[in-house]
Amino acid sequence: MENTFRETGGIEVVLFDFGGVLSEEGFRNGLRAIARLNGFDEETFVRTANDVIHACGYVTGKVPENAYWEILRGTTGVRGDDQFLRNEILSRFKMREWMIGTVKRLKVLKVRVGILSDQTGWLDELDARYHFFRLFDYVFNSYHMGKSKKDQTHFLDVIRALGTEARRVLFIDDDAGNCERAEQAGLKVIHYLDREQFLEEIAGYFPAMTS
Repeated sequence: MENTFRETGGIEVVLFDFGGVLSEEGFRNGLRAIARLNGFDEETFVRTANDVIHACGYVTGKVPENAYWEILRGTTGVRGDDQFLRNEILSRFKMREWMIGTVKRLKVLKVRVGILSDQTGWLDELDARYHFFRLFDYVFNSYHMGKSKKDQTHFLDVIRALGTEARRVLFIDDDAGNCERAEQAGLKVIHYLDREQFLEEIAGYFPAMTS
């Protein structure tokens, strides 16, 4: 690898979460919209829908999407057909061009970049719309790997696939629980809160990006 530890702070690979980091948070924002349309409490519905998507196995590719919506309807009484509900979510994933710019700057520094996402099969559909996979060296999608970021061993599997040490990997996610599990697995972590905070923290790892 051509990069130097002086330029990259010893980090060889940067892994980005998708929704809430590379793009706007389509899943939770879409669920909030669905809750409003159904007269539900937004945060309660979001928590329930998130619990169901993991428990039923859709995140890890064990059941198809229609099974998720059917279970969610039975659990919450939510109205709307599959196409309507999925569109409320997928339409809200908007790529953050400034974050894509960060990815491109890392590639200039010869840092390997990847996506580490629990976005189900939706991630492939979103790539068909926005064509972002081509910017990354790796795409680790729980839907295809059979494990999610709720399972700490998933991070260990990813480290092995990368062929490097955990301490050489920087992981960026907007979910505090995912960040905690990644840190426990030995990765360096940025818990994404907002643009200003993120840019300040990543500059601490990559001083060359401040110039």
